Order: sequence, then structure tokens, then C-alpha cells
Amino acid sequence: MDSIKLTPTKVPELYLEAETISPDSFAGKSNQQIGDLPVYMGNQTYTLGEFFTIEGKAGATAEDTRIVIAGDASRVKYIGMKMTAGGIDVQGNADMYVGGWMAGGKILVKGNVDSFAGIAMTGGELIIEGNAKNYIGAAYRGDWRGMQGGAIIVRGNVGSDVGSNINGGTIEIGGDADVHLGTHADGGRIIVKGTAKGRVGGQMVKGEIYLGSIGRMMPSYRYDHDEEIELGGKKTAFSVYYGDLGERHGKKKGEVIYGKIYVASKPGEASPEKEVIRISHAQLSAKQEAQLAEVYKSMNDPSIQDVKKYIHDTFGIDLKPMQISRLMNSLRR
Repeated sequence: MDSIKLTPTKVPELYLEAETISPDSFAGKSNQQIGDLPVYMGNQTYTLGEFFTIEGKAGATAEDTRIVIAGDASRVKYIGMKMTAGGIDVQGNADMYVGGWMAGGKILVKGNVDSFAGIAMTGGELIIEGNAKNYIGAAYRGDWRGMQGGAIIVRGNVGSDVGSNINGGTIEIGGDADVHLGTHADGGRIIVKGTAKGRVGGQMVKGEIYLGSIGRMMPSYRYDHDEEIELGGKKTAFSVYYGDLGERHGKKKGEVIYGKIYVASKPGEASPEKEVIRISHAQLSAKQEAQLAEVYKSMNDPSIQDVKKYIHDTFGIDLKPMQISRLMNSLRR
């Protein structure tokens, strides 16, 4: 594989849109031709050679071309966009949309990346050795097609909305994940080795999400069973939840297909209750209402959130704000 090296010569004043940094664009071109490829900053068009020195040689095909960005690219967007083959090594940080819509090849980023890395990708491998921000492997704004194939590996932590609208492929997170992981998932696999903050698998209909731990499980998931699964060559015991129960789910051979959330079991930890209280039907028993009425008298002008928290922490029931409001009106009489 032939290798071509880009060394940054100046920091873009704004952000550089450089979708031409791709083995598909470089293949078969001389260094002069590569330097003449267009890049964009604001509403102005520039050339790649105005921001990078270009050394080495591109291959005859994308598959034979490896690009090395020898420096910080934290203000460079769209690196490897729509690439189909070959390789890109970023030796520092990178900005948004790294590997967006990529279909093949391999991208390695040795630093951190901003949001939308690997969005709507259909193949290839994207490895990020640092942290990543939001919407990794998700869908583009307004689209329902998220990641459909390939693999994204983030060694560090990620932000929110990772794997939103994922349809296929694998996302593996070595650290923690913020909220809204796997929202609208319709397939694929997401693995978080650390902790997912919460709101995991909202409106999920298919696919699998594996978690080291979770801050709080959504009430629309039902605990089903415990299972030992081999991940990365290591067997781990998981508690398996089915959901999102608030969504319509297809059937296969008469069996309903649910999305599944696997939460690693801690040694000595008891299995969770096998009963789920769905938010749309949740209500307090007469005894629980009586207990709440006594506590409510001692509360100093409580808000809806105060009452909601007390009910959840005491009875393990999630009520909608409208239900809480009606309940509070009843208690005031």
C-alpha cells in the first residue's frame, strides 16, 4: 500500500471542510493534483495545499492508498467522508463527521473526535483512541437511517445520542456514555463497557445494547432472564431486558421481536424484580396514596418533580407529570 503524508502548515481561521481527504479522492493523482483539490472554509473555496504539505505517493486505487495526517486536525471536518477502501491515520484530534457515510476501509484517530463520527456508515472500520462527542454512528439530521454496517470503536467516553437510528453494524465504547444511547434503534449492536447514564434504548424496536452498568433503566423495559454471554473472548453474566414496550414490534414465526438491553450483573447481586410497571398504566395503591398523603403534609411547597422523586424512590413507580399534578390536586383538598 502506498502512503501519502499530510502535515498541517496553518490552523484554519474557521473550520475546514475537507471531504476530499479520502483515499478515493487521492488515488491515481500526483502530489500537485492532490494539493489542488478543493476544500472549503465558510463560503470561500481554497485548495488542500494551502493548509498542508504533501509528501509521499498515492496508490493507483483507493485500496492501495493510505493517508497519514501528521498533526492536529481538530478544525478539519469530513475526513474520510464516503470513503470505500484504503486507510487514514490521524495522529492527533479530528473535528466533526470523521468517517461519515463511509462504506469501506479503515480510519484510525489517535486523539479525540467531535460529533457525528461514522454517521450513516455502511461498512469499514473507524477506531478512535480518545473520546468522542455526540451522535456517533447516528443518522444525519432529519434522516432515519443511522449506521447500517461496519464497526466503530471508541476507547474512551462518548457523549449523547450515540447509535441513534442504528440499523446494523457494531459500536463499541470502552468508557462511559451519556444519555439517549440507541434511540430509535432498529438493529445493530452497541457495547458500552462502562456506565450508560440513562434513557437507553428509547423507542428501540430491534437490536442489542450491552452495558457494564446503567444509571437508570427506562420503565418501559421488562426484565426477562439472566444469561451468560461471551463478549470479546470473556464470558459475562447479564440481566436481560426486553423493550421498548411502548413501541410496535414485528413478529417472526409468531414470536414478537423486541430490542434487548443486557446489563452486566455484579457478583452477589440479586436478580431484579420480574415485574414491570409501564408508565402509561402506573398508579398508586390505596395504601401507597395514604402514605404519600401523610408525607405530603410535611413537605414545604413541593414541586411536581419533588413528588415524582419521592414516589419513584419509595415505591419504585414512575408516574407521568400529568398524573402527579392530578394527584397533588387531590392531596390539597
